Amino acid sequence: MGISITSVMPTVAVEDLDRAVGFYRDTLGFNVRRFEGDDQSALVDVGPSGRLLLYRSTFPRGETTYCGFFAEDVEGTVRELKDRGVRFEDYDFPGLKTVDGVATMENGLKTAWFRDSEGNILAVSNEIEEAVRRAA
Repeated sequence: MGISITSVMPTVAVEDLDRAVGFYRDTLGFNVRRFEGDDQSALVDVGPSGRLLLYRSTFPRGETTYCGFFAEDVEGTVRELKDRGVRFEDYDFPGLKTVDGVATMENGLKTAWFRDSEGNILAVSNEIEEAVRRAA
């Protein structure tokens, strides 16, 4: 039986968010929405129900989140994955610190990061529908 994941959203680390927004909007023709009060990320609508998250990162590619899974209970999902042998990353940066593998942001987003068998960084987060609805 699989873990309690409700959906998935690919995440794309970018150095220049404005340039990336222009590419996804103007070159690829996707609708791109910015989050109110957030100059670090943008949401790209792909097709009728798909989304990509663009986020600003200075980390080298391969050292950033590749894909995010959504779960209603992040802490419970983390516990279940730990029971299955998954090791979660610990971070302590200005504005981001994990506690028991989970970081809680000011906007209520909770995220935990782990690596797959190939070293790709994956995340488990709670989807904040209100934040997605407010993305303009």
